[in-house]
Amino acid sequence: MDKTDTIKSTSKLSITYLVIAVCCTFVTVFGLQLFNRHLLMSYSLPMRMILMIITRWLLILGPGILMVVNKEKLGDIGFQKDKILKQIGVGIYLAFAMSLVLTVLPILLGFKDMTGSTTYTKAWQFTYQFVYDIIGVALTEEFIFRGYIFKKLLEIRNSRRFAILISSLLFGLFHIFNGNLIQVFMTAFLGFLFCMLREKIKGCTLLSLIIAHGIYDALIVLWVSIL
Repeated sequence: MDKTDTIKSTSKLSITYLVIAVCCTFVTVFGLQLFNRHLLMSYSLPMRMILMIITRWLLILGPGILMVVNKEKLGDIGFQKDKILKQIGVGIYLAFAMSLVLTVLPILLGFKDMTGSTTYTKAWQFTYQFVYDIIGVALTEEFIFRGYIFKKLLEIRNSRRFAILISSLLFGLFHIFNGNLIQVFMTAFLGFLFCMLREKIKGCTLLSLIIAHGIYDALIVLWVSIL
């Protein structure tokens, strides 16, 4: 088998793994939507808080199994072991920068209703929101879309523009089960933005994106409640 055949074979396998990962992710998120809608409220508040995080981790089951089967490591999808504190610091900085531009400024300009809403009044509620958004939402979504899927797209076609575009579109479609097309477009834009931050900001890693994504989401609730 020559080099060209090897590349084609690798690309076909990557397409297969990508399709499996995307299907597993979308089926799982649909299942989570049904669970949250019909069963979650039957549990006590402490149990609901735990289940909301644990069930989100089910999203990485498909890609995670594929990684184990193919003996891929976390470093292969963008995680880095060195300079952890710097990576976290970059994520925090990006979260607040994004929050000021995409949340605080629109609220001050009179678009608060379009920014978000909340009924939170207690400190523990806001604290939980940060925990949930970071280790529940951001961890799984960045692992899947800017991690595993992004890597497979690069294997299929060695073009970062291609990987950025397709992973961002898939990230937007991932939110279609919320029944809001505006959110699909907005999250696709955010997916593109997260990709560009990693491409353009020195020291921005997958861990940085997890921190930035989680804190940014949680800050929306905080700003809406106090501004």
